[in-house]
Amino acid sequence: MPHALPENARPTSAARYPMTRDISPAPATAPTLDRPVAPALPPVSARVSERYAGLDGLRAIAVALVVAYHLFPAWWLPQGFIGVDVFFVISGFLITSLLLHEAATSEAAGRGRRISLVGFWRRRARRLLPALVTLIVVCGLWAWTVGGDVLVGFGRQVLGALTFSFNWISISAGSGYFDAGTPELFRNLWSLAVEEQFYVLWPLLFPLLLLIPSRIVRAGVAVVAAAGSALWMAVLVSNALAGASGGTGVTRAYFGTDSHGFGILLGVALAFVAGQALRAPTAWMLRAGVRRGVTALGALAVVGIVAIAIVPPAPDTATFPGALLVACLLTVVAITAGAWPGSVLGRALDLGPLRFVGQRSYGIYLWHWPVLVLLMAGLSIAPGTEVPLAVGLWALAITLLAATVSYRFIETPVRRNGFRVSFAALRARLSGAPAGRFAALAAVTAFVIAAAATTSAIAIAPQVTSGATAVEAGQQALDAADAPTASPSPTGPRVEPPLAVQTGDEPVPGPRPTPVTGDQVSAIGDSVMLASAPGLMERLPGIQIDASVSRSLNAGVGIAEAQAAAGQLRPYVVIALGTNGPISAEALARLERAIGPDRHLVLVNAFAPRDWIAGVNAELATFDAAQANVVVADWAGAAAAHQDLLAGDRIHPGHTGGRLFAETVATAVQGVEDARAQAAFDRSVRASALASRLVDGEDDREDGGDVDKDAGTDAEAEEGRGVSADLPER
Repeated sequence: MPHALPENARPTSAARYPMTRDISPAPATAPTLDRPVAPALPPVSARVSERYAGLDGLRAIAVALVVAYHLFPAWWLPQGFIGVDVFFVISGFLITSLLLHEAATSEAAGRGRRISLVGFWRRRARRLLPALVTLIVVCGLWAWTVGGDVLVGFGRQVLGALTFSFNWISISAGSGYFDAGTPELFRNLWSLAVEEQFYVLWPLLFPLLLLIPSRIVRAGVAVVAAAGSALWMAVLVSNALAGASGGTGVTRAYFGTDSHGFGILLGVALAFVAGQALRAPTAWMLRAGVRRGVTALGALAVVGIVAIAIVPPAPDTATFPGALLVACLLTVVAITAGAWPGSVLGRALDLGPLRFVGQRSYGIYLWHWPVLVLLMAGLSIAPGTEVPLAVGLWALAITLLAATVSYRFIETPVRRNGFRVSFAALRARLSGAPAGRFAALAAVTAFVIAAAATTSAIAIAPQVTSGATAVEAGQQALDAADAPTASPSPTGPRVEPPLAVQTGDEPVPGPRPTPVTGDQVSAIGDSVMLASAPGLMERLPGIQIDASVSRSLNAGVGIAEAQAAAGQLRPYVVIALGTNGPISAEALARLERAIGPDRHLVLVNAFAPRDWIAGVNAELATFDAAQANVVVADWAGAAAAHQDLLAGDRIHPGHTGGRLFAETVATAVQGVEDARAQAAFDRSVRASALASRLVDGEDDREDGGDVDKDAGTDAEAEEGRGVSADLPER
């Protein structure tokens, strides 16, 4: 998250070339953290430029990584989220440097090492709140017009945003940074909360560290604390992967201020070690060879940060905290090299476009994620779907526009003049010239309308998504059924009725399938089946349903094996377990063995905006083609044609969608029975035809024997007559 620190003053020659000291007279203004008043005889560190070269460029790179990670996932920046850690290091370094500078200025003025807590926090509020409040009311109005799942938990999100506790509120609510299925509107504000908590606590602890005379020891304390934070993240992630985290998971490790504070602490350590040295360089730092070497190291560090963003993440401590910690260390090197006196890297990072983006990085970060979520929701694009390029481009354009307008007309005036002066200026405009009055009145009216819509959105916001509501309704339906299930139907081979051999001219009766009833069906599935449970019980009364959220095929195979061993598995077994991950031919083969040859297996294919779904459905189709007692129920086709019947996640069916799911399953099951009846009919027809041929052949043989006998008699008579004619007369 952009650190939301004070904007740099307009650069002087010393700001542009940090090896040059600024010896201009101290400004005759009240002391602030941004512009501390220089004493009559300030120390060298107080007289040099307050601006560190290269920081705006690093901010620009960091926010570009985060924005590309969210808006353009196809660009292959799978670890672009490390941009947040770059901001953390910058925040720790710059805030600590400014506090050190304020303390040094106070000491030089004979007041001791003092910092103004109230003044510090007031400046933080000036910098953070105007853009944040604007974001909340504008996005609140937009979300109110969109409605639906985008409003889930909106009230607690606003509370977390305004109190800078979003990370802990999100953790307590069970939300996840990496859960694409339920994207919170203000999820990106977790990092702002981490930084603001640092802003609250650090000025209180800072004077204690100043009691340590050695800056190296102070830095060592910060490094030890950073190591402890990183180790704590590793422990939390390891526990999550081992299933011992109590439901906190990787998100607890990622969102936690305690576990994700190492970047800020490394920035603090850098400020203690090098903050003053970079402001007031010594002779050896200005040597050409030293400058070239430092510049080369810094350039490699920047390249390394981008390279880490490109590497696919590992779902373990290699990424959390591994990659994050490496990115933080590289950022320490990049900050040092950029701010080094005479650094070419610093001048390169201060180029116009990078400075423009870096100065607006706070607003860009604030806006990019809510804009993306609202665009996706407004266009009815399912959460978890890869962001279309056009949507990403629109989100980027809106983000840049909003951040630029906010920076120019909201953030900068309040930051420079404070809240009181800014409100006084607004009142003056409302009573001033017509043009200014109209603009001010329009701004106030728009804010009031947006604030009212935001309040309404908080009031009507649902607490769970429509998908979760559908699943909960399904579970309630199963719980309400609660009556013992019907006794399983016999699972042995079906006994076919004797084939009636047709020997006359009567036609053979057509196929007579028996309607399949629910007490002949066992169903095992995931949350899609659970959401469809009311429809299944309505369509197939007596059906046996065992469905659960997040169930995989491997888990379902184990359930089928247990039911088969207990004699609970019915003649028709329906399996709907393709939503939560890829499946394998081995798991399907194991499932078929559990079902046995005397039962029919109905596999329900999957529909969801997940990248593994196509592979799941292809695997099911291949398995179906190779097996005689397997059929696929085409839920994917039915759902694709009726997406309006699905919840906002485009996965779980609503009430009517559950009926469609049930009808799809019932049709497939009945199709198995119809095929069985047709096969029996075909066998009957073949048997009848064979019997007819046998009977006809027997008749032919009997008729052929009589003809032969008559023919023999006639021949004998003819032969007798011939002999008589040949005898001589007597």
